[in-house]
Amino acid sequence: MRLRKQALGTRNIVGPRVEQARKEKGLRQKELLAQLQAYGLDMNSSGLSKLEGQLRNATDIELAALADILDVSVDRLLGREERDA
Repeated sequence: MRLRKQALGTRNIVGPRVEQARKEKGLRQKELLAQLQAYGLDMNSSGLSKLEGQLRNATDIELAALADILDVSVDRLLGREERDA
């Protein structure tokens, strides 16, 4: 497993939750990228890495696709389920 070279950013709140859900499903970034492309979204490895590292924003379309692919709710990716529990 490679370590993150850059410090975490502050551009989104979903990045760590996307990374956690991806790892829970046993997906590598390449595999998630392939599923995003099948979903009709063209994101490269740098874009996903920056999203997970909170260095870039996630669009609403990306957020919905990630929730579908990772089989989690958008609320979970936004951290709302933890707050409501």
